[in-house]
Amino acid sequence: MINNKTIAVVVPTYNEEIQIKYVIESMPDFVDRIIIVNDCSTDNTEIVVKNYIDSNNISPIVIKDIYDKQIKNKYNKAEMVLQNQLKNELSKFIPSEICNKEPNNNRIILINHLKNGGVGASIACGYKWCKDHDIDCTAVMAGDGQMDPDELKSICLPVINNEVDYVKGNRLIHRSALLVIPKVRYIGNSILSILTKIASGYWHVSDTQTGYTAISNKALHAIRLFEIYPRYGMPNDMLVKLNIAFCTLKEVEIKPIYDIGEKSKMKVIKVIPRISWLLFKSFFKRLWLKYLFRDFHPLFLLYNFSFLLGILWIPYIFKVGKATLSGNNLSFETLLAFSFLGISAIQSFLFAMWMDIQDNERLYK
Repeated sequence: MINNKTIAVVVPTYNEEIQIKYVIESMPDFVDRIIIVNDCSTDNTEIVVKNYIDSNNISPIVIKDIYDKQIKNKYNKAEMVLQNQLKNELSKFIPSEICNKEPNNNRIILINHLKNGGVGASIACGYKWCKDHDIDCTAVMAGDGQMDPDELKSICLPVINNEVDYVKGNRLIHRSALLVIPKVRYIGNSILSILTKIASGYWHVSDTQTGYTAISNKALHAIRLFEIYPRYGMPNDMLVKLNIAFCTLKEVEIKPIYDIGEKSKMKVIKVIPRISWLLFKSFFKRLWLKYLFRDFHPLFLLYNFSFLLGILWIPYIFKVGKATLSGNNLSFETLLAFSFLGISAIQSFLFAMWMDIQDNERLYK
């Protein structure tokens, strides 16, 4: 605990029998629970973790689930409805089982997926356990040991001090970033970060792909955890969901760490197109949910007006392009329509983007 706030760390793992021991042993003492989600590993990851559970795994802090808190009366029907929803939503997650005999008393919690779901699904499963047990601050650390445990406190403190709802580590602002991060990953990260800025509305976030994060209990209850993107696009999808829920965000400088333990299983070339398509869809989802249904804003009209004008502009682009290549002359009306639609579409889009940036300034600390 820090400042009487409970802290848990979710550790998604897949075939990390070598590194998971180091991750457990290096975890800071202020961490009350280590939630290890084993995503159907084919090696001895489960056995290694179970050995820790069987030996000296008693936590001084007993944590009970939130279902024990509510006592039904005529004034708390709304709370009881939410409590029943929390119980029922477990069926929407990847099927899993808790291996601990006394999870409320153990510091290390092992959750085994019954089928492989991906890193995003593993984190969502760990988040669900922490939400159900009313953890104040939940961090995420990879099971491959590529996150420095000494930086965990700086990641958690803004959440613990109620400054923000979500904290992301930022490797790109560290002075060694260009020297340590592989060039392909640095370029890929930069591309996805630009697309994520547009899709999520967090225009100032720069290292969107890092998984070293901390989230508040309030934010866990503000989003649908079972809808989190199950694989490597999870950090990007998470930002979109948090923005729609009006959650505040802060980035904390962390050092980039590579070449420790297992080689990364992520293939950058395959991941970028997949996540780009996810972000394209997420942008429109954010636009409609946040700026029409939840809190209407004129930028919704401006964005959509620019898209409409852009669609109408496309035939004229082909006409002008074809005439330019063939050397033919175009009518004044065609050139006027081409210029008007193009300029209006671009201006509307840029003005909508400017309003988007201004509206989301309040969410970035």
